Amino acid sequence: MDLKELQVKVDDWIREHGVRYFNELTNMAILTEEVGEVARIISRRYGEQSEKESDKNKDLSDELADVLFVLICIANQTGINLDDAMKKNFDKKTRRDAKRHIENDKLK
Repeated sequence: MDLKELQVKVDDWIREHGVRYFNELTNMAILTEEVGEVARIISRRYGEQSEKESDKNKDLSDELADVLFVLICIANQTGINLDDAMKKNFDKKTRRDAKRHIENDKLK
């Protein structure tokens, strides 16, 4: 499924099950919460913090999907085509970082 299809699917879901989009500020707060859940899993599962017993059944893929869902909500309600945005972003990164990482001694 590409980004355009995802944007349509999220919009359809919101209209069928969500009644309407939360406002942009609320969605930003929800996005922050969801990113926090991802950070908690990463820091405890892959970082130095020990994982609480209650967190061991948390599904990182599900939490990442939650982040993507809310991000798509924000894109939809602000009129952003994520396919176009990602193409532009890759072009920007390619121009800016064409040799930056290859020449970074820290990455060798």
